[in-house]
Amino acid sequence: MAKNTYETLCILDSNHYARDPGGVSKQIEDLITDAGGKVEVNRLWMEQKLAYPIEGHQKGTYWLTYFEMEGREVPKLDRAFQLCEPVLRQMTIKLDPRLVEPILANARGAGPVSAAGEAAAAEEGDEKESE
Repeated sequence: MAKNTYETLCILDSNHYARDPGGVSKQIEDLITDAGGKVEVNRLWMEQKLAYPIEGHQKGTYWLTYFEMEGREVPKLDRAFQLCEPVLRQMTIKLDPRLVEPILANARGAGPVSAAGEAAAAEEGDEKESE
């Protein structure tokens, strides 16, 4: 079965994340790999006040993860997130295959990539090699 690329946005308990940021991020990555996925990018997005309290929490830490996984394994991952203590809420969406590379490049911190930009970079590289 073909693997798809997914994006998951988790709202984490800010207090739990502040006490152990490395442990919480590792825990999210482990949930995905245990469910059969491969993490591409895993990063902090922001921390802010919530629009409404969730389980008594007034603010949350937003964690963004991009990963590859077979579609039939996503419900298993959703259940694992529900049982994970630091995760207050989460949402997983399937990315359009045409948008995967630009989105991952942006998440990694690289600038937006376009076909014209790649062609120009390739031409520039060819010119330098011929000199």
